[in-house]
Amino acid sequence: MTERSTDDETTASLPPLPACRPAPDWPFMAALVILGGSYVVLILALLVADAAYTTPGHLLESLAKPEIRYAIKLTLITCSIAAILSVWVATPLGYLLSRFRFPGRLLVDTLLDIPIVLPPLVIGLSLLILFHLPVGGTTIEDFLQQHLHLRVTYAIPSVILAQFAVACAFAVRTMRVTFDQISPRTEWVAMTLGCNRSQAFWRVVLPQAGRGALTALTVSWARSLGEFGPILVFSGATRFRTEVLSTTVFLELSVGNLNAAVAVSLLMVLVALVVLGIVRLFGTPASSGIV
Repeated sequence: MTERSTDDETTASLPPLPACRPAPDWPFMAALVILGGSYVVLILALLVADAAYTTPGHLLESLAKPEIRYAIKLTLITCSIAAILSVWVATPLGYLLSRFRFPGRLLVDTLLDIPIVLPPLVIGLSLLILFHLPVGGTTIEDFLQQHLHLRVTYAIPSVILAQFAVACAFAVRTMRVTFDQISPRTEWVAMTLGCNRSQAFWRVVLPQAGRGALTALTVSWARSLGEFGPILVFSGATRFRTEVLSTTVFLELSVGNLNAAVAVSLLMVLVALVVLGIVRLFGTPASSGIV
């Protein structure tokens, strides 16, 4: 009775709807199709143009080059490491943002969006400055080289860090959506049955977040694949050293080898389609919309 009376009051407070005369729907639907379909046509046209520019022979010839094979291998390795690290960090962050209200939560939530909205070149420049900023008479780069014999800048670790710096933000958003979809009631029931918060998380919540974690992994992997600006600034684009597929396109264009650049671009498109297919098939519905 209470809910019905509330609904009646809400309905009574709404302004009266304007009278509508019956009219055909096809102009409205045609406008939707034309406006929305124009962007779909543009994407298809781009893909068709790339495919029409090269031939299977050019594609195989380009992929047979040792420098491009090295770039493919390094891309697979670095993207996988960056994606795993992203999910490893995004899971606790997404859980905290989804379940708890704490001082500074809004600030943390805002900071996590910075890698998404900032120009990629700024991320790379910031990483470069961070590792070479003098603190206490030394820098992070010098400290790592002197004490751990580890070189980061313009080396393979910098590629992973540049990819991780951007991809992790997308993984956090995905995991937060995933935990938002899981009812806290299941945790409360587990804790009333004797589990502490940690046990409830590992035994109840995390198994339900499996599909979301897979989505976060594939999203961060795909994002790492497409990273260019941070890698170019922080890692460089050195053949057989820090060259990945995204920088291969740049290097091939810089020497005028358009066929190889298009071939590598098509390879990246195919990989991206596979990753997106995995997200659509196995990811959570809401998380899939993030991609």
